[in-house]
Amino acid sequence: MTQQPLTSLLVANRGEIAVRIFRTARALGLATVAVHSDPDADALHVREADAAVRLPGAAPADTYLRGDLVIEAALAAGADAVHPGYGFLSENPDFAREVVAAGLTWIGPPPEAIEAMASKTRAKELMRAAGVPLLDPVDPATATAADLPLLLKAAAGGGGRGMRVVRDLDTLKESLDAASAEAASAFGDGEVFAEPYVERGRHVEVQILADSHGTVWALGTRDCSLQRRHQKVIEEAPAPALPETLRTTLHEAAVAAARAVSYQGAGTVEFLVTADGRPYFLEMNTRLQVEHPVTEAVFGIDLVALQLRIAEGAALPLTPPEPAGHAIEARLYAEDPAQDWRPQTGVLHTLAVPGEVRVDTGFADGDTVGVHYDPMLAKVIAHAPTRAEAVRALAHALAGARVHGLTTNRELLVRSLRHPEFTEARLDTGFYERHLDALTEPAPDTAARTALAALAAALAEAAPEPGAPLARRLGGWRNVRSAPQTRRYTVAGAEHEVRYHPVDHPGVRVLSAERHLVALEVDGVRRLFHVKHNSNKPEVYVDSPFTGAHTLTPVPRFADPQDRTEPGSLLAPMPGTVVRVAEGLAPGDAVTAGQPLLWLEAMKMEHRIVSPASGTLTALHATLGHQVEFGALLAVVQEESPA
Repeated sequence: MTQQPLTSLLVANRGEIAVRIFRTARALGLATVAVHSDPDADALHVREADAAVRLPGAAPADTYLRGDLVIEAALAAGADAVHPGYGFLSENPDFAREVVAAGLTWIGPPPEAIEAMASKTRAKELMRAAGVPLLDPVDPATATAADLPLLLKAAAGGGGRGMRVVRDLDTLKESLDAASAEAASAFGDGEVFAEPYVERGRHVEVQILADSHGTVWALGTRDCSLQRRHQKVIEEAPAPALPETLRTTLHEAAVAAARAVSYQGAGTVEFLVTADGRPYFLEMNTRLQVEHPVTEAVFGIDLVALQLRIAEGAALPLTPPEPAGHAIEARLYAEDPAQDWRPQTGVLHTLAVPGEVRVDTGFADGDTVGVHYDPMLAKVIAHAPTRAEAVRALAHALAGARVHGLTTNRELLVRSLRHPEFTEARLDTGFYERHLDALTEPAPDTAARTALAALAAALAEAAPEPGAPLARRLGGWRNVRSAPQTRRYTVAGAEHEVRYHPVDHPGVRVLSAERHLVALEVDGVRRLFHVKHNSNKPEVYVDSPFTGAHTLTPVPRFADPQDRTEPGSLLAPMPGTVVRVAEGLAPGDAVTAGQPLLWLEAMKMEHRIVSPASGTLTALHATLGHQVEFGALLAVVQEESPA
């Protein structure tokens, strides 16, 4: 490993993690180089870098996963080091070797350590030899009912891709095939293995940091149990409600895992902790984790800066700094949790989070969230002396956040942080399986609060711009009572009509009304409503801690003709790529309600398209590899006539 100081760093990644690494690089006086696909040509990470190199194309396989192009970009831009971030090429040992062979410094562990942990099956063998506790694998070919439930996992990757829970032996083969196909698509390796699925287990991990001089730090624990589709949503450090003996066991096992592969740099050892407190090794991530900010907050360190110093040959102190306080991170996604976590695309008009919290993001106001990459908008991190204070601060900041233009999981995050099981630290990976419906259902007083939001929007819309003519600013004054002002809006699919006079309403008094801020007195309490008008399409955004966030679409006076579609048409719920079609499926086949017909991949997630009814498949327009836009016709099912 080089002893020469680094001067210029290329980040072989995009979005939030690239922006975050650039922040530290600039603080250390390093020049920064970005790479970008065509859709990312004007992305925030490109705008923040000192230099940028285009990777022609849009799909990750043609751009960010092309190690040869990334290395060419580093050499062309004069970079002397490559940081892989997380995802993409970060755990590819061949890429690490090629970086070193090109005379560049690799900001990561030795390729041999990455290779040793690249396959989860090989990693488990190493950990068993090192004395790290493991779940015994199950051979799917000989599995019995006594082995259920099983968890199928891709051997070559993570992030929830290629994972399936099997509770019925009759579905084992189908699940194996689906997991293998998804793993092959995501990682180029279809190997899948099975192990017992632990109900109500906790996902607990240990951050490690190791130098080239033999020092290995265990930087506390993190709890990442709140997950959707095996992908983390809320993480915290330290993991709460762990006995000190168990915490010590996890630290020792993580250090043993690192020493077993002569590890260097930052990494994470992940464990599953059963309800009765038994820990089992899951995997080792040989890279920086998405949730690393909570560890940085608790230990008062910059993990990226330490990665860079280790790459320069610096030695760590023999012991890590002492931890202080508690930190919690929530991942803000452009997705609809109530609609099977469906990802959202479009323009992010506003992203503003109040309070003393850290916000790591790869987006700025006006940026577009596209179809090719993960839909995470930002990570919001709160740090406080106690867990209760950190939870409260994060929930309050998210509740007051203004996120305009896209449906997000913001409300779900707030409700999750305030749920009794979470506040009492009764955590496990089944949290959303049990509570998702309750966490996404409308609040009991949604109608009343929506009406107030619509009133605020109407008042703001009617308010004159500064400098308007006197007659306009007087509101068209007349000496007789006028007919009520009327506005119609669509809110979450439901139409609302607002009628108001320029006088007070029962229980509601207008204190002030400007284009962007409306103050109402509601039952004696002053409430503020922030209003933003979308200049690109007819939408109004209303935010208030009292009503929450609302997107209102003014109803045009003359409605556009509705597009007509054939009965039984299956339309693409999002832009994406057809990655699978049910085996042997063809027009004329009989199908049943709920039967999977094809699978779309969008934003790193797979989505099943199922038959809406039992009947006959009369048309199949989607083919394997076909790129489809939102609303594209995929298939037509003619519903069978009732007997």
